[in-house]
Amino acid sequence: MSTGTEVLVVGAGPVGLTAAHELVRRGVRVRLVDAAPGPSRTSRAVAVHPRTLETFDQMGTVDGILRHGRRNQAFTMYATGRRLVRLEADYASMPTRHPYSVVIEQTRTEAVLRAAVARFGLDVEWGVRLTGFEQDADGVRVLLRHADGTEERSTVPWLVGCDGGHSTVRKTLGLPLLGESRDTWMLADAPVRTGLPPDSIYWVHTGGQALMMVPYAEPGRWRLLDTVPGTGDAAGAADRFAAKLSRGLGTEVRVGEPDWTSVFTFQQRMVPRMHEGRVFVAGDAAHVHSPASGQGMNTGIQEAYNLAWKLAAVQQGHAHAELLETYGQERVPVGEALLGSTRTATALVQFRNALAGVALPLVFSVVRALPALRRAIQRKVLGGMSGLRLDYADSPLTTGAGPEPVPVAAPVAAPVMVPRRRHVPAPGERVAVAAGASDALVRELRDVRWSLLLAPGGHDASALPVRAARRAADRYGAWLSVRSVGGGGAGPAPLPDPDGSLCAALGLSAGGWALVRPDGYLAARGEFLTPDALDAALAPAHPVSAAPGPSLERRSGALRAVQDTVDTGGQGGRAVPAAP
Repeated sequence: MSTGTEVLVVGAGPVGLTAAHELVRRGVRVRLVDAAPGPSRTSRAVAVHPRTLETFDQMGTVDGILRHGRRNQAFTMYATGRRLVRLEADYASMPTRHPYSVVIEQTRTEAVLRAAVARFGLDVEWGVRLTGFEQDADGVRVLLRHADGTEERSTVPWLVGCDGGHSTVRKTLGLPLLGESRDTWMLADAPVRTGLPPDSIYWVHTGGQALMMVPYAEPGRWRLLDTVPGTGDAAGAADRFAAKLSRGLGTEVRVGEPDWTSVFTFQQRMVPRMHEGRVFVAGDAAHVHSPASGQGMNTGIQEAYNLAWKLAAVQQGHAHAELLETYGQERVPVGEALLGSTRTATALVQFRNALAGVALPLVFSVVRALPALRRAIQRKVLGGMSGLRLDYADSPLTTGAGPEPVPVAAPVAAPVMVPRRRHVPAPGERVAVAAGASDALVRELRDVRWSLLLAPGGHDASALPVRAARRAADRYGAWLSVRSVGGGGAGPAPLPDPDGSLCAALGLSAGGWALVRPDGYLAARGEFLTPDALDAALAPAHPVSAAPGPSLERRSGALRAVQDTVDTGGQGGRAVPAAP
C-alpha cells in the first residue's frame, strides 16, 4: 500500500463528503478537493428521505441531521382555494426507525458531513480544481490547479468524481449523459406568512399551474417552487409567489423578499456506466433529473456509500478488483428507474390540465371516501420517495440461500422453529426492516464490515453451525463481524436478543444464518450454517484470502461514538475522537 493518497475524491458536496467519510472510516487515505472557494451558501436539495437517514445512522451522522432539520410526515394538496386531501405518512408496509423525511437545507447537511470527516482528520481542500487526468493499470495521473494558479501533478490509485452536473471526471472519461431536457422551474427560499401549519409539504394548484411549499425548521421560512415562473427575473418574485399561492389556497399569503432564487431548466439524463478502470462517478456527475421528488442528493449519497465500502475492500486487499464491477451493475438500474419515477413525479407536480379546478376535487372526494384507496396512494407516494423499497435482489452479490442443510454427527436439541413475520427481509432487501426489533442490530449495522448473524439456539460449541461461525471469525475477522444472535454461550460474539424478537424479525431458527453487506443489505441467508454455505455466499464478493489482517472495527467503533459537533454557519466543527 502506498504511503500517500489512496483515493482522490473530487467534489465536496453531500455525495463527495459521504464517499470520503466512508473511505476514511475504513482506514483509506483520502484527499478531498473542490474547485469552489468555500462551502456553498445556497441549497438545491432540502429533503433527506428515510433510507438516507438509515444510511446516516450507519455512518454515525444522523443525530446532526435530525437536530438541524424538521421532520415531515404529510403531503397536503390544495386546488383553487379548496383543500383536496392530506396524505399522512404510512410506513406500515416499509418498517423503519425513521418513518419521516427531514426537511433541511443542503448547506446544513454538508456542514454535518464536513464535521464528520473532520473528526477523522480530513479537511476539504477548497479552490483546487481537477483539470485533467490519465489512467493506466497502475494508477491515475491527475492535474490539479490551485486557486493561486499553480498546478500540481500527482498519481493516485483511484479517482472518484462527485463533481456535479458539469463533471470534469465524466467528460474526461467520455461518458455521455443520455436523456432529455425538460421544463423551466423557479426555486426560492423566502419568509412566508400563512395560516398553514408547518407540519406538511404543500402542493397548491391555481387552476392553471402548480406550486409547492416546503417548511424549513426555522419558523416562517419556506422553500417555494413555481412550475411556471413566466420570467427568470428575481425582481418581483415575492409578489408573483404571493399572488399564485393566495389564489390556490383561497386565503391571503404574504411572501417576503427571497434570500435566494434560482431559475433552471432541469434535465432527465444519466450515464450508461458509472466507472471506467480506476475512475468512478457518483451523484449529479452520473445523473441529473427533475427535483420533483427530491431524489437527487439522496440517490447520490446511496451511490457514494455503495462505492466506498467496495473500493475500501479492494484497496486494503480484502477483495479482488472484480468486486468494483458490482457498483455499476447495482446502481445503473437504480438510476434508470429513477429517471422514470421522477418523470412521473414531475408530471404530477406540475399538472397543467386546464380542467384541474373541476377534476381534482371530484377525484379526491373519492379518495377521502375510500380509506383503503387513500392508504394505497400514501404508500405508493412514500414508497417512491423514501428509498425503502430499493433492493438488490438481482445483484451478483445476492446469492439467496446456501446449500441444503448438512446433518451433524453429534446430537443436538431440535431447533425451535420461529414463525416468519410479515417483514422478514429477503436476500437483496435492507436488513433495517428488522431493526425495530433490536437496538443491538442497529449498533451492528454501524460496523464497517460485513456481518454474519447466526442463531445457535440449542447447539453447543461442538455443533457444525457454531464451528462454522468460529471458523469464519478466525479466517475473515478483518472484514467480517461474526455474531451469535442471542448467544446462548455457544457461538462467538453474542448479539443480545433476550426475548427472541430479533431472531423472529430475521426469520432465523436454530442453526440459521444471515449474511449482511456493509451497506446493510441482506446478501444471503440459510437454514443451517456450514463452511460450504458461507463460502458460496461470500464468493461473489471476491475475497482475496482467508489470512487475518488488521481489523477495521476498532478505529471506526471509537470514532462513531463521538457526538456530532456542527457549526452550520461555517465549515463544520471538529471534535476530538474517543480513545480507541
